[in-house]
Amino acid sequence: MNIGDMVAIRDTYGKTLAAIGRENRDIVALDADLSHSTMTHYFAKEFPERFIECGIAEQNMISIAAGLASAGKIPFASTFAVFAPGRSFDQMRISVAQSGMNVKIVSTHAGITVGEDGQSHQAIEDLALAAAIPCMTVIVPADAQETDQVIRAAAEFDGPCYIRLTRPKSPVIFGADYRFQLGKAATVREGKDVTIIAIGLMVAEALAAADSLKAQGVSCRVINMSTFRPMDEEAIIRAARETGAIVTAEEHLAHGGLGSEVAMVTSRNCPVPLEMIAMTRYAESGKEAELLQKYGLTAKDIERAVKAVVKRK
Repeated sequence: MNIGDMVAIRDTYGKTLAAIGRENRDIVALDADLSHSTMTHYFAKEFPERFIECGIAEQNMISIAAGLASAGKIPFASTFAVFAPGRSFDQMRISVAQSGMNVKIVSTHAGITVGEDGQSHQAIEDLALAAAIPCMTVIVPADAQETDQVIRAAAEFDGPCYIRLTRPKSPVIFGADYRFQLGKAATVREGKDVTIIAIGLMVAEALAAADSLKAQGVSCRVINMSTFRPMDEEAIIRAARETGAIVTAEEHLAHGGLGSEVAMVTSRNCPVPLEMIAMTRYAESGKEAELLQKYGLTAKDIERAVKAVVKRK
């Protein structure tokens, strides 16, 4: 894949899962009647004996995954983000986290970009739920290139993981030389006037905003905080000290999301002006681009937030 290509990261997940399944026979996949949406059907077709279709029973799926992990398998359990952690929080908390099981929960269709499915299927609370569970590693890849590396890293990492993926095609922003490091933020653009910290599809929007602002004389550092938990506090503190202002950008509620996590870090270590681009309420049914515009999750919105926060320095 090349920079600028439009690729659905859930499709990359499915293909990467099948690829690592060829390398490691302990990897198993579970789904809850959504394998052609979560893209685990690639794995199911190639390894039917290692694929478990759990039906519309997401809680049971997580419990089965925990049982498989206790037997030494590496289970990848997938459904929509509204169902895990939304419907499966108790099982994630007790069967997976409190039991220390090596389960990888990969949710697709997160955020408001599920579009016409409407607010009942728009998971904007999932990061807050998953990150509230002690010992749960939470990852939000920004593009297809990073998604491939995240899935491979999760398979090698010993411990429970929650990985958040989205539905639509999104631009590839990283080249073949990019290297994901679990627990480390990636500085994808250097800058001295302000730092934009973004996750998921908002990283591409942050880069677009930085390009526009550069032409206006504002130098923006852009950080991809793909490991949401444990968060790279060192990168946040350095950004606060070196640029003196921060804007966060996420397709999630501000409460319990990236903005509030960054605010906690800066308030303890280096308080600076902070603006948050995030959801504040439930959305509605609509086209993904229209929803992102209506609820203030575009490059233009980030650009306005940057100008506002720079004035507060």
